[in-house]
Amino acid sequence: MKTRLLVLLVPLALVALLAAGCGGGSGGGSVSNDSVASVGGTQISKSTFNALLAVAFAKYKSQGQAEPKVGTPAYNQLRDQAVSFLVQEQELQQEGKKLGVTVSQKDVDARLAQIKKSYGAKKFAAALKGAHITLPEYEQYSLEPTLLGEKLQSKVTSDVKVSKADAKKYYDQNKQAFTTPETREVRHILVSSKSLADQIETKLKNGQDFAKLAKQYSKDTTSAKVGGKLCVAHGGSSGTCTQTVPPFDKASFSLKTHEISQPVKSVYGYHIIQALTPIKPAHTQTFSEVSSQIQLNLAQQKKQVAWTNWLAKVKKDYAKKVSYQSGYAPATTSTPTVSTPATTTG
Repeated sequence: MKTRLLVLLVPLALVALLAAGCGGGSGGGSVSNDSVASVGGTQISKSTFNALLAVAFAKYKSQGQAEPKVGTPAYNQLRDQAVSFLVQEQELQQEGKKLGVTVSQKDVDARLAQIKKSYGAKKFAAALKGAHITLPEYEQYSLEPTLLGEKLQSKVTSDVKVSKADAKKYYDQNKQAFTTPETREVRHILVSSKSLADQIETKLKNGQDFAKLAKQYSKDTTSAKVGGKLCVAHGGSSGTCTQTVPPFDKASFSLKTHEISQPVKSVYGYHIIQALTPIKPAHTQTFSEVSSQIQLNLAQQKKQVAWTNWLAKVKKDYAKKVSYQSGYAPATTSTPTVSTPATTTG
């Protein structure tokens, strides 16, 4: 619980989460002396930068460590992250206004209420205190950017649709993915030598308990704990039923229910196998059973592609709209590039 709460309190982690692919090059407007960067003519002040850097330094304080000194690699990395974060957030704010997307205090309060309800108000307050982050800082550098990213993504992908015809095409092309192989419950005893396997086989024929012998002799310690039981699948895995090595698989699906095999040799040693249940036949789910889930999955994939492409376009559009104060340009902007996101079909 504490770890999950602390994850919520790391604002600079949003650099990758919020706007992967955003950012600009150099040039496109003057930067005032009291600013670190300019985005489309909007200045990002040094005071804003210093406030965010102080939040980043809180991580070191919470861990009892000294904050990085100016000029060290650790400081330079934090500086680059902070500037990138502020530039990316400003880009998205400007693009959001064009789309009618903004984040209100009401939005922030509603999300904050959800978090407190989920984790507990006292635990949340304690986590903030332990991370040396104030509530206003958390709202400004974590909640607001997160909400903006979510609302923008929802807006950008709102017209993404997947028809039943699209889902049916996917189903027909991937029918094997919707097929459950034959399965059955068995139990086994695994030993290293044929002679020991023969001895155990004799004990079983004389009526000794299979489960007790499995716990006593089997090298498969996981199944031995439950009397040698495991679920096997023929030609693939299915849920908790696993595919086994060929000799074991052949024997498992050749036995009659309750029949015990002779010692079966595999790469692991010698197995004595008993079939506990009848074979459950293979089953292919019908399209009607899975169509809704296919449509949902394909829609999520298409939305991710649309969002990635939109972010790439923002990056390209702002390549000449971002300028940095001397000494503040992140290392990654020294040679600006525009990545082409991968696309998928379906």
